[in-house]
Amino acid sequence: MHLTVHDAFCASARRTPQAEFLFIESVTAQAYGIAPGAITWGDAAAEVERLRAAYAQAGYGHGHRVGLLLENRPAFLFHWFALNALGVSVVPINAEMRSAELSYLIGHSEIGLAVTLPHRAGDLRAAAKTAGIAFETMGPDDAVPPATTPAPRAAEPVGLASECALLYTSGTTGRPKGCMLGNEYFLRAGQWYAELGDLCPVRPDAERIITPLPLNHVNAMAFSTMVVLVAGGCLVQLDRFHPKRWLQSARESRATIAHYLGVMPAMLLSAPSVDADREHHIRWGFGAGVDRKNHAPFEARFGFPLIEAWAMTETGAAACVMANHEPRHVGTNCFGRREDFVEIRLVDDEGREVPDGTPGELLVRSAGSDPRRYFFSGYLKDEEATREAWAGGWFHTGDMVRRDAEGNYCFVDRKKNVIRRSGENISAVEVESVLNQHPAVKTSAVAATPDAVRGDEVLACIVLRDDAQASDPARLAASIVDHALSQLAYYKAPGYVAFVGALPLTASQKIQRGQLRELANALPGQANCVDTRSMKRRQS
Repeated sequence: MHLTVHDAFCASARRTPQAEFLFIESVTAQAYGIAPGAITWGDAAAEVERLRAAYAQAGYGHGHRVGLLLENRPAFLFHWFALNALGVSVVPINAEMRSAELSYLIGHSEIGLAVTLPHRAGDLRAAAKTAGIAFETMGPDDAVPPATTPAPRAAEPVGLASECALLYTSGTTGRPKGCMLGNEYFLRAGQWYAELGDLCPVRPDAERIITPLPLNHVNAMAFSTMVVLVAGGCLVQLDRFHPKRWLQSARESRATIAHYLGVMPAMLLSAPSVDADREHHIRWGFGAGVDRKNHAPFEARFGFPLIEAWAMTETGAAACVMANHEPRHVGTNCFGRREDFVEIRLVDDEGREVPDGTPGELLVRSAGSDPRRYFFSGYLKDEEATREAWAGGWFHTGDMVRRDAEGNYCFVDRKKNVIRRSGENISAVEVESVLNQHPAVKTSAVAATPDAVRGDEVLACIVLRDDAQASDPARLAASIVDHALSQLAYYKAPGYVAFVGALPLTASQKIQRGQLRELANALPGQANCVDTRSMKRRQS
Protein backbone atom coordinates (compact mmCIF):
# COMPACT_ATOMS: atom_id res chain seq x y z
CA MET A 1 0.00 0.00 0.00
CA HIS A 2 1.34 3.41 -0.97
CA LEU A 3 1.53 5.99 1.82
CA THR A 4 2.83 8.90 -0.25
CA VAL A 5 2.86 10.24 -3.80
CA HIS A 6 6.60 9.46 -3.83
CA ASP A 7 5.81 5.82 -3.04
CA ALA A 8 3.50 5.58 -6.06
CA PHE A 9 6.11 7.18 -8.31
CA CYS A 10 8.86 4.84 -7.13
CA ALA A 11 6.71 1.72 -7.56
CA SER A 12 6.04 2.50 -11.23
CA ALA A 13 9.66 3.52 -11.78
CA ARG A 14 10.87 0.17 -10.43
CA ARG A 15 8.37 -1.72 -12.60
CA THR A 16 9.14 0.05 -15.90
CA PRO A 17 12.50 1.84 -15.57
CA GLN A 18 13.17 1.93 -19.34
CA ALA A 19 9.67 3.10 -20.32
CA GLU A 20 8.86 6.73 -21.08
CA PHE A 21 7.61 8.69 -18.05
CA LEU A 22 7.54 12.17 -19.61
CA PHE A 23 7.49 13.23 -23.23
CA ILE A 24 8.42 16.81 -24.08
CA GLU A 25 7.10 17.55 -27.56
CA SER A 26 8.76 20.18 -29.72
CA VAL A 27 6.38 23.09 -29.03
CA THR A 28 6.85 22.86 -25.26
CA ALA A 29 10.57 22.20 -25.65
CA GLN A 30 10.94 25.38 -27.69
CA ALA A 31 8.83 27.43 -25.25
CA TYR A 32 10.93 26.31 -22.28
CA GLY A 33 14.31 26.09 -23.99
CA ILE A 34 14.73 22.44 -22.99
CA ALA A 35 15.50 19.31 -24.97
CA PRO A 36 12.58 17.62 -26.72
CA GLY A 37 11.94 13.90 -26.39
CA ALA A 38 11.38 11.35 -23.67
CA ILE A 39 12.53 11.10 -20.06
CA THR A 40 12.42 7.52 -18.81
CA TRP A 41 11.05 6.46 -15.46
CA GLY A 42 14.54 5.34 -14.44
CA ASP A 43 16.16 8.67 -15.29
CA ALA A 44 13.37 10.56 -13.54
CA ALA A 45 13.79 8.38 -10.45
CA ALA A 46 17.51 9.12 -10.35
CA GLU A 47 16.86 12.87 -10.48
CA VAL A 48 14.16 12.66 -7.79
CA GLU A 49 16.51 10.73 -5.53
CA ARG A 50 19.31 13.26 -6.08
CA LEU A 51 16.97 16.08 -5.06
CA ARG A 52 15.55 14.13 -2.12
CA ALA A 53 19.03 13.63 -0.70
CA ALA A 54 19.90 17.31 -1.21
CA TYR A 55 16.75 18.51 0.57
CA ALA A 56 17.29 16.05 3.41
CA GLN A 57 20.90 17.19 3.80
CA ALA A 58 19.70 20.82 3.95
CA GLY A 59 17.33 20.00 6.83
CA TYR A 60 13.92 19.96 5.12
CA GLY A 61 11.40 17.56 6.58
CA HIS A 62 7.90 16.72 7.69
CA GLY A 63 5.67 19.79 8.01
CA HIS A 64 7.78 22.25 6.02
CA ARG A 65 6.26 23.99 2.99
CA VAL A 66 8.18 24.92 -0.17
CA GLY A 67 6.86 27.02 -3.05
CA LEU A 68 7.26 25.91 -6.67
CA LEU A 69 7.19 28.54 -9.42
CA LEU A 70 8.30 26.30 -12.28
CA GLU A 71 5.37 26.52 -14.71
CA ASN A 72 4.67 23.10 -16.32
CA ARG A 73 8.32 22.06 -16.59
CA PRO A 74 9.56 18.56 -15.69
CA ALA A 75 11.44 20.15 -12.79
CA PHE A 76 8.11 20.84 -11.07
CA LEU A 77 7.42 17.10 -10.84
CA PHE A 78 10.95 16.15 -9.79
CA HIS A 79 11.04 18.68 -6.95
CA TRP A 80 7.50 17.79 -5.86
CA PHE A 81 8.23 14.06 -5.58
CA ALA A 82 11.55 14.63 -3.82
CA LEU A 83 10.00 16.95 -1.25
CA ASN A 84 7.02 14.64 -0.81
CA ALA A 85 9.35 11.80 0.18
CA LEU A 86 10.42 13.90 3.17
CA GLY A 87 6.93 15.02 4.19
CA VAL A 88 7.40 18.53 2.79
CA SER A 89 4.25 20.10 1.33
CA VAL A 90 4.58 21.97 -1.97
CA VAL A 91 2.79 25.25 -2.70
CA PRO A 92 2.43 25.67 -6.47
CA ILE A 93 2.75 29.33 -7.51
CA ASN A 94 1.03 30.55 -10.66
CA ALA A 95 3.67 32.20 -12.82
CA GLU A 96 1.16 34.92 -13.78
CA MET A 97 0.96 36.20 -10.20
CA ARG A 98 2.32 39.64 -9.43
CA SER A 99 3.34 41.50 -6.27
CA ALA A 100 0.11 41.75 -4.24
CA GLU A 101 -0.89 38.17 -5.06
CA LEU A 102 2.57 36.84 -4.27
CA SER A 103 2.76 38.73 -0.98
CA TYR A 104 -0.54 37.26 0.12
CA LEU A 105 0.38 33.69 -0.88
CA ILE A 106 3.83 33.78 0.71
CA GLY A 107 2.55 35.41 3.90
CA HIS A 108 -0.47 33.13 4.22
CA SER A 109 1.34 29.86 3.49
CA GLU A 110 4.50 30.93 5.37
CA ILE A 111 6.79 29.20 2.91
CA GLY A 112 10.44 29.83 3.73
CA LEU A 113 11.78 28.66 0.37
CA ALA A 114 10.62 28.82 -3.23
CA VAL A 115 12.11 26.92 -6.14
CA THR A 116 11.65 29.38 -8.98
CA LEU A 117 12.56 30.34 -12.48
CA PRO A 118 15.55 32.64 -12.00
CA HIS A 119 13.93 35.72 -13.55
CA ARG A 120 11.12 35.63 -10.94
CA ALA A 121 13.36 35.25 -7.87
CA GLY A 122 13.52 39.01 -7.28
CA ASP A 123 9.73 39.32 -7.44
CA LEU A 124 9.32 36.55 -4.87
CA ARG A 125 11.90 38.00 -2.49
CA ALA A 126 10.31 41.45 -2.71
CA ALA A 127 6.87 39.96 -2.03
CA ALA A 128 8.21 38.01 0.95
CA LYS A 129 9.75 41.19 2.35
CA THR A 130 6.39 42.94 2.06
CA ALA A 131 4.75 39.99 3.83
CA GLY A 132 7.40 40.03 6.57
CA ILE A 133 8.47 36.44 5.90
CA ALA A 134 12.05 35.12 6.19
CA PHE A 135 12.55 33.73 2.74
CA GLU A 136 15.02 32.09 0.35
CA THR A 137 14.82 31.31 -3.35
CA MET A 138 16.68 28.80 -5.49
CA GLY A 139 16.67 27.87 -9.15
CA PRO A 140 15.59 24.35 -10.12
CA ASP A 141 19.23 23.27 -10.60
CA ASP A 142 20.78 25.23 -7.72
CA ALA A 143 22.19 23.93 -4.45
CA VAL A 144 19.52 23.71 -1.75
CA PRO A 145 19.93 26.42 0.90
CA PRO A 146 19.77 25.26 4.54
CA ALA A 147 16.36 25.20 6.18
CA THR A 148 16.00 28.09 8.62
CA THR A 149 13.61 26.28 10.99
CA PRO A 150 13.39 22.66 12.15
CA ALA A 151 10.74 20.47 10.55
CA PRO A 152 7.50 21.06 12.54
CA ARG A 153 6.45 17.38 12.49
CA ALA A 154 9.87 15.74 12.46
CA ALA A 155 8.89 13.30 15.21
CA GLU A 156 5.87 11.99 13.27
CA PRO A 157 6.04 9.43 10.44
CA VAL A 158 5.17 10.65 6.95
CA GLY A 159 1.97 9.00 5.75
CA LEU A 160 -1.44 9.23 4.12
CA ALA A 161 -2.60 12.15 6.27
CA SER A 162 0.56 14.22 5.73
CA GLU A 163 0.00 17.40 3.75
CA CYS A 164 1.21 16.84 0.21
CA ALA A 165 0.28 20.20 -1.32
CA LEU A 166 -1.38 23.48 -0.51
CA LEU A 167 -3.42 24.65 -3.49
CA TYR A 168 -5.08 28.03 -3.60
CA THR A 169 -8.54 28.39 -5.06
CA SER A 170 -9.04 31.07 -7.69
CA GLY A 171 -10.64 33.51 -5.29
CA THR A 172 -13.62 34.62 -7.35
CA THR A 173 -14.97 36.09 -4.11
CA GLY A 174 -12.64 37.55 -1.53
CA ARG A 175 -9.13 36.30 -0.91
CA PRO A 176 -8.00 32.91 -2.28
CA LYS A 177 -8.30 30.05 0.20
CA GLY A 178 -5.48 27.58 0.76
CA CYS A 179 -6.78 24.03 0.40
CA MET A 180 -4.70 21.58 2.43
CA LEU A 181 -4.45 18.32 0.46
CA GLY A 182 -3.01 15.14 1.93
CA ASN A 183 -1.21 12.22 0.29
CA GLU A 184 -4.43 10.21 0.58
CA TYR A 185 -6.25 12.84 -1.52
CA PHE A 186 -3.75 12.52 -4.39
CA LEU A 187 -3.44 8.74 -4.27
CA ARG A 188 -7.23 8.37 -4.34
CA ALA A 189 -7.44 10.62 -7.42
CA GLY A 190 -4.97 8.44 -9.29
CA GLN A 191 -6.65 5.21 -8.24
CA TRP A 192 -10.13 6.48 -9.13
CA TYR A 193 -8.93 7.55 -12.56
CA ALA A 194 -7.10 4.27 -13.19
CA GLU A 195 -10.29 2.30 -12.45
CA LEU A 196 -12.78 4.37 -14.49
CA GLY A 197 -13.46 1.74 -17.14
CA ASP A 198 -16.38 1.54 -19.58
CA LEU A 199 -16.07 4.58 -21.92
CA CYS A 200 -12.82 5.63 -20.21
CA PRO A 201 -10.53 2.60 -20.04
CA VAL A 202 -7.02 3.18 -18.69
CA ARG A 203 -4.59 0.51 -19.90
CA PRO A 204 -1.81 -0.16 -17.37
CA ASP A 205 1.61 1.10 -18.49
CA ALA A 206 0.20 2.00 -21.92
CA GLU A 207 -1.57 5.37 -21.88
CA ARG A 208 0.03 8.61 -23.03
CA ILE A 209 -1.89 11.45 -21.40
CA ILE A 210 -1.62 14.92 -22.93
CA THR A 211 -2.67 18.00 -20.98
CA PRO A 212 -2.10 21.74 -21.42
CA LEU A 213 -3.60 22.51 -18.01
CA PRO A 214 -1.36 24.12 -15.37
CA LEU A 215 0.36 22.10 -12.68
CA ASN A 216 -0.71 24.70 -10.12
CA HIS A 217 -4.30 23.46 -10.59
CA VAL A 218 -5.82 20.25 -9.31
CA ASN A 219 -6.75 18.78 -12.70
CA ALA A 220 -3.16 18.44 -13.87
CA MET A 221 -1.56 17.89 -10.48
CA ALA A 222 -4.01 15.39 -8.97
CA PHE A 223 -5.62 13.72 -11.99
CA SER A 224 -3.45 13.51 -15.12
CA THR A 225 -0.20 13.27 -13.15
CA MET A 226 -1.49 10.89 -10.51
CA VAL A 227 -3.06 8.38 -12.91
CA VAL A 228 0.33 8.05 -14.62
CA LEU A 229 1.98 7.48 -11.23
CA VAL A 230 -0.61 4.86 -10.24
CA ALA A 231 -1.21 3.09 -13.57
CA GLY A 232 2.08 3.74 -15.36
CA GLY A 233 2.40 5.12 -18.86
CA CYS A 234 3.60 8.50 -20.07
CA LEU A 235 2.63 12.08 -19.23
CA VAL A 236 2.72 14.71 -21.99
CA GLN A 237 2.59 17.94 -20.00
CA LEU A 238 2.35 20.88 -22.40
CA ASP A 239 3.52 24.36 -21.47
CA ARG A 240 0.02 25.67 -22.26
CA PHE A 241 -2.75 25.33 -24.83
CA HIS A 242 -1.67 26.34 -28.34
CA PRO A 243 -4.80 25.95 -30.50
CA LYS A 244 -2.94 26.09 -33.82
CA ARG A 245 -0.39 23.47 -32.75
CA TRP A 246 -2.29 21.28 -30.29
CA LEU A 247 -3.02 18.54 -32.83
CA GLN A 248 0.60 18.61 -33.95
CA SER A 249 1.65 18.06 -30.32
CA ALA A 250 -0.88 15.25 -29.92
CA ARG A 251 0.45 13.48 -33.02
CA GLU A 252 4.11 13.96 -32.16
CA SER A 253 3.62 12.63 -28.62
CA ARG A 254 1.34 9.76 -29.73
CA ALA A 255 -1.15 10.83 -27.04
CA THR A 256 -4.01 8.45 -26.25
CA ILE A 257 -6.02 10.45 -23.66
CA ALA A 258 -6.46 14.24 -23.76
CA HIS A 259 -7.43 16.65 -20.97
CA TYR A 260 -9.43 19.76 -21.84
CA LEU A 261 -11.37 22.74 -20.56
CA GLY A 262 -14.48 24.05 -22.31
CA VAL A 263 -12.69 26.85 -24.16
CA MET A 264 -10.38 24.40 -25.94
CA PRO A 265 -12.98 22.61 -28.13
CA ALA A 266 -14.41 26.01 -29.11
CA MET A 267 -11.00 27.26 -30.23
CA LEU A 268 -10.17 24.07 -32.11
CA LEU A 269 -13.51 24.17 -33.91
CA SER A 270 -12.93 27.78 -35.00
CA ALA A 271 -10.12 26.65 -37.33
CA PRO A 272 -11.03 25.40 -40.82
CA SER A 273 -11.71 21.68 -40.97
CA VAL A 274 -9.01 19.58 -42.63
CA ASP A 275 -8.60 15.87 -43.36
CA ALA A 276 -5.82 15.64 -40.76
CA ASP A 277 -8.22 16.48 -37.90
CA ARG A 278 -8.62 12.74 -37.22
CA GLU A 279 -4.95 11.85 -37.64
CA HIS A 280 -4.16 11.13 -34.01
CA HIS A 281 -4.28 8.29 -31.48
CA ILE A 282 -6.56 9.95 -28.89
CA ARG A 283 -9.29 7.57 -27.69
CA TRP A 284 -11.16 9.91 -25.35
CA GLY A 285 -10.99 13.29 -23.64
CA PHE A 286 -11.32 14.09 -19.92
CA GLY A 287 -12.64 17.52 -19.00
CA ALA A 288 -15.48 19.84 -18.17
CA GLY A 289 -17.37 22.81 -19.47
CA VAL A 290 -17.62 22.10 -23.18
CA ASP A 291 -20.23 24.43 -24.68
CA ARG A 292 -23.40 22.51 -25.47
CA LYS A 293 -23.42 23.65 -29.09
CA ASN A 294 -19.81 22.48 -29.59
CA HIS A 295 -19.99 19.05 -27.97
CA ALA A 296 -21.41 16.93 -30.80
CA PRO A 297 -19.71 18.89 -33.65
CA PHE A 298 -16.32 18.45 -31.97
CA GLU A 299 -16.75 14.70 -31.56
CA ALA A 300 -17.93 14.33 -35.16
CA ARG A 301 -15.01 16.32 -36.54
CA PHE A 302 -12.12 15.11 -34.38
CA GLY A 303 -13.28 11.55 -33.82
CA PHE A 304 -13.08 11.09 -30.05
CA PRO A 305 -15.60 11.63 -27.22
CA LEU A 306 -15.31 14.49 -24.74
CA ILE A 307 -16.23 12.88 -21.41
CA GLU A 308 -17.53 15.54 -19.03
CA ALA A 309 -16.79 15.31 -15.31
CA TRP A 310 -17.44 17.34 -12.16
CA ALA A 311 -15.05 17.91 -9.25
CA MET A 312 -13.52 20.73 -7.21
CA THR A 313 -10.17 21.36 -5.57
CA GLU A 314 -11.85 20.66 -2.23
CA THR A 315 -13.37 17.34 -3.33
CA GLY A 316 -10.71 15.83 -5.55
CA ALA A 317 -11.91 12.41 -6.65
CA ALA A 318 -13.79 11.85 -3.37
CA ALA A 319 -16.98 13.21 -4.93
CA CYS A 320 -16.07 13.16 -8.62
CA VAL A 321 -18.98 12.45 -10.97
CA MET A 322 -18.21 11.56 -14.58
CA ALA A 323 -20.21 10.66 -17.68
CA ASN A 324 -18.11 7.59 -18.41
CA HIS A 325 -21.15 5.38 -18.96
CA GLU A 326 -23.82 5.51 -21.64
CA PRO A 327 -26.02 7.40 -22.17
CA ARG A 328 -23.81 10.51 -22.03
CA HIS A 329 -26.46 13.00 -23.19
CA VAL A 330 -24.06 14.91 -25.42
CA GLY A 331 -24.71 18.65 -25.63
CA THR A 332 -26.68 18.98 -22.39
CA ASN A 333 -23.94 19.85 -19.83
CA CYS A 334 -24.51 16.35 -18.40
CA PHE A 335 -21.62 15.10 -16.25
CA GLY A 336 -22.98 11.64 -15.45
CA ARG A 337 -24.59 9.74 -12.62
CA ARG A 338 -23.69 9.24 -8.98
CA GLU A 339 -21.40 6.33 -8.12
CA ASP A 340 -21.69 4.35 -4.88
CA PHE A 341 -18.69 6.01 -3.19
CA VAL A 342 -20.38 9.43 -3.04
CA GLU A 343 -23.66 10.75 -1.62
CA ILE A 344 -25.39 13.72 -3.29
CA ARG A 345 -28.17 16.15 -2.43
CA LEU A 346 -29.58 19.05 -4.46
CA VAL A 347 -31.14 21.72 -2.24
CA ASP A 348 -32.79 25.14 -2.44
CA ASP A 349 -31.80 28.24 -0.44
CA GLU A 350 -33.60 26.88 2.63
CA GLY A 351 -31.78 23.54 2.47
CA ARG A 352 -34.80 21.61 1.19
CA GLU A 353 -34.34 18.93 -1.44
CA VAL A 354 -35.48 20.05 -4.89
CA PRO A 355 -37.46 17.78 -7.23
CA ASP A 356 -35.99 16.32 -10.42
CA GLY A 357 -35.72 18.92 -13.16
CA THR A 358 -35.26 21.83 -10.73
CA PRO A 359 -31.79 23.35 -10.22
CA GLY A 360 -30.43 23.13 -6.70
CA GLU A 361 -27.12 23.61 -4.96
CA LEU A 362 -24.97 20.48 -5.13
CA LEU A 363 -24.05 19.04 -1.71
CA VAL A 364 -21.68 16.06 -1.57
CA ARG A 365 -19.93 13.79 0.91
CA SER A 366 -18.19 10.43 0.91
CA ALA A 367 -20.39 7.40 1.51
CA GLY A 368 -19.65 5.39 4.63
CA SER A 369 -18.64 6.28 8.15
CA ASP A 370 -16.32 9.20 7.27
CA PRO A 371 -18.07 11.83 5.13
CA ARG A 372 -14.78 13.73 4.61
CA ARG A 373 -12.67 10.77 3.49
CA TYR A 374 -10.39 11.71 0.56
CA PHE A 375 -11.60 15.34 0.61
CA PHE A 376 -9.33 18.31 1.34
CA SER A 377 -8.17 18.54 4.93
CA GLY A 378 -9.52 22.06 5.37
CA TYR A 379 -8.78 25.69 4.52
CA LEU A 380 -5.48 26.85 5.96
CA LYS A 381 -5.96 29.29 8.86
CA ASP A 382 -9.71 29.48 8.21
CA GLU A 383 -11.58 27.03 10.40
CA GLU A 384 -14.74 29.13 10.09
CA ALA A 385 -14.77 28.80 6.29
CA THR A 386 -14.11 25.08 6.63
CA ARG A 387 -17.04 24.68 9.05
CA GLU A 388 -19.27 26.73 6.78
CA ALA A 389 -18.35 24.61 3.76
CA TRP A 390 -19.25 21.45 5.73
CA ALA A 391 -22.44 22.82 7.33
CA GLY A 392 -24.82 20.03 8.28
CA GLY A 393 -22.27 17.32 7.50
CA TRP A 394 -22.34 17.94 3.74
CA PHE A 395 -19.82 19.80 1.59
CA HIS A 396 -21.55 22.80 0.00
CA THR A 397 -20.13 23.17 -3.48
CA GLY A 398 -21.77 26.44 -4.51
CA ASP A 399 -22.63 24.83 -7.86
CA MET A 400 -26.16 24.79 -9.21
CA VAL A 401 -27.01 21.41 -10.71
CA ARG A 402 -30.12 19.79 -12.16
CA ARG A 403 -30.94 16.05 -11.97
CA ASP A 404 -33.28 14.30 -14.40
CA ALA A 405 -35.62 11.40 -13.64
CA GLU A 406 -32.97 8.85 -14.67
CA GLY A 407 -30.42 10.25 -12.21
CA ASN A 408 -28.26 12.15 -14.68
CA TYR A 409 -26.70 15.37 -13.34
CA CYS A 410 -26.38 18.50 -15.49
CA PHE A 411 -24.33 21.54 -14.57
CA VAL A 412 -26.25 24.85 -14.51
CA ASP A 413 -23.84 27.44 -13.06
CA ARG A 414 -22.02 28.55 -9.96
CA LYS A 415 -24.64 29.51 -7.38
CA LYS A 416 -23.10 32.93 -6.83
CA ASN A 417 -23.21 33.60 -10.58
CA VAL A 418 -26.95 32.93 -10.82
CA ILE A 419 -28.99 36.07 -11.46
CA ARG A 420 -32.50 36.01 -10.02
CA ARG A 421 -34.82 38.21 -12.11
CA SER A 422 -38.56 38.21 -11.41
CA GLY A 423 -38.32 34.76 -9.85
CA GLU A 424 -36.33 33.27 -12.75
CA ASN A 425 -32.81 31.95 -12.13
CA ILE A 426 -30.45 33.02 -14.91
CA SER A 427 -27.00 31.47 -15.43
CA ALA A 428 -24.29 34.03 -16.09
CA VAL A 429 -22.21 31.43 -17.91
CA GLU A 430 -25.07 30.56 -20.23
CA VAL A 431 -25.63 34.19 -21.22
CA GLU A 432 -21.90 34.80 -21.68
CA SER A 433 -21.64 31.79 -23.98
CA VAL A 434 -24.23 33.34 -26.30
CA LEU A 435 -22.87 36.90 -26.15
CA ASN A 436 -19.40 35.67 -27.05
CA GLN A 437 -20.76 34.41 -30.37
CA HIS A 438 -21.61 37.96 -31.54
CA PRO A 439 -19.14 39.04 -34.24
CA ALA A 440 -18.21 42.27 -32.44
CA VAL A 441 -17.63 40.66 -29.01
CA LYS A 442 -14.15 39.57 -27.98
CA THR A 443 -15.27 38.45 -24.53
CA SER A 444 -18.05 39.17 -22.05
CA ALA A 445 -18.97 38.84 -18.40
CA VAL A 446 -22.47 38.93 -17.00
CA ALA A 447 -23.60 39.88 -13.50
CA ALA A 448 -26.67 41.01 -11.60
CA THR A 449 -27.37 44.69 -11.10
CA PRO A 450 -30.15 45.81 -8.72
CA ASP A 451 -33.60 46.43 -10.21
CA ALA A 452 -36.34 48.06 -8.11
CA VAL A 453 -39.08 45.98 -9.75
CA ARG A 454 -37.47 42.69 -10.71
CA GLY A 455 -34.91 42.25 -7.95
CA ASP A 456 -31.99 41.70 -10.32
CA GLU A 457 -31.43 42.78 -13.90
CA VAL A 458 -28.87 41.28 -16.27
CA LEU A 459 -25.84 43.49 -16.96
CA ALA A 460 -23.28 42.50 -19.56
CA CYS A 461 -19.74 43.88 -19.61
CA ILE A 462 -18.48 43.67 -23.18
CA VAL A 463 -14.90 43.80 -24.45
CA LEU A 464 -15.03 44.46 -28.19
CA ARG A 465 -12.83 42.88 -30.83
CA ASP A 466 -10.02 45.09 -32.09
CA ASP A 467 -11.74 45.54 -35.43
CA ALA A 468 -15.14 46.41 -33.93
CA GLN A 469 -16.24 50.02 -33.64
CA ALA A 470 -18.25 51.50 -30.77
CA SER A 471 -18.86 54.85 -32.50
CA ASP A 472 -22.60 54.28 -32.01
CA PRO A 473 -22.80 52.45 -28.64
CA ALA A 474 -26.61 52.35 -28.55
CA ARG A 475 -26.84 50.71 -31.96
CA LEU A 476 -24.11 48.19 -31.16
CA ALA A 477 -25.71 47.36 -27.80
CA ALA A 478 -29.04 46.79 -29.53
CA SER A 479 -27.37 44.44 -32.00
CA ILE A 480 -25.84 42.44 -29.13
CA VAL A 481 -29.17 42.20 -27.29
CA ASP A 482 -30.97 41.20 -30.50
CA HIS A 483 -28.42 38.43 -30.87
CA ALA A 484 -29.11 37.27 -27.30
CA LEU A 485 -32.86 37.45 -27.79
CA SER A 486 -32.56 35.20 -30.84
CA GLN A 487 -31.08 32.39 -28.72
CA LEU A 488 -32.29 32.91 -25.15
CA ALA A 489 -35.54 33.48 -23.30
CA TYR A 490 -36.25 37.21 -23.24
CA TYR A 491 -35.58 37.56 -19.51
CA LYS A 492 -32.01 36.24 -19.91
CA ALA A 493 -30.96 38.94 -22.37
CA PRO A 494 -28.91 41.89 -21.02
CA GLY A 495 -30.95 44.78 -19.66
CA TYR A 496 -27.73 46.82 -19.66
CA VAL A 497 -24.75 46.59 -21.99
CA ALA A 498 -21.54 48.20 -20.75
CA PHE A 499 -18.53 48.54 -23.05
CA VAL A 500 -15.30 48.09 -21.06
CA GLY A 501 -11.62 47.87 -21.92
CA ALA A 502 -11.00 44.70 -19.89
CA LEU A 503 -12.73 42.31 -17.51
CA PRO A 504 -11.65 41.81 -13.90
CA LEU A 505 -9.75 38.50 -13.88
CA THR A 506 -8.12 36.28 -11.27
CA ALA A 507 -4.51 35.14 -11.51
CA SER A 508 -5.73 31.99 -13.27
CA GLN A 509 -7.61 34.09 -15.85
CA LYS A 510 -11.07 33.33 -14.54
CA ILE A 511 -13.62 36.11 -14.18
CA GLN A 512 -13.27 37.78 -10.77
CA ARG A 513 -16.97 37.53 -9.89
CA GLY A 514 -16.73 39.60 -6.72
CA GLN A 515 -15.24 42.60 -8.52
CA LEU A 516 -17.64 42.08 -11.40
CA ARG A 517 -20.64 42.37 -9.09
CA GLU A 518 -19.27 45.62 -7.64
CA LEU A 519 -18.73 46.90 -11.17
CA ALA A 520 -22.27 45.92 -12.18
CA ASN A 521 -23.72 47.94 -9.30
CA ALA A 522 -21.88 51.08 -10.40
CA LEU A 523 -22.18 50.96 -14.20
CA PRO A 524 -25.86 51.84 -14.88
CA GLY A 525 -26.13 55.52 -15.65
CA GLN A 526 -22.56 55.86 -16.87
CA ALA A 527 -21.79 56.95 -20.43
CA ASN A 528 -20.38 53.57 -21.48
CA CYS A 529 -23.44 51.66 -20.20
CA VAL A 530 -26.47 51.41 -22.48
CA ASP A 531 -29.91 50.73 -20.97
CA THR A 532 -31.52 48.03 -23.13
CA ARG A 533 -34.33 47.02 -20.79
CA SER A 534 -37.02 48.24 -23.21
CA MET A 535 -35.93 45.54 -25.66
CA LYS A 536 -36.81 42.77 -23.20
CA ARG A 537 -40.38 41.78 -23.97
CA ARG A 538 -42.12 38.47 -23.47
CA GLN A 539 -42.49 36.65 -26.78
CA SER A 540 -46.06 36.26 -27.98
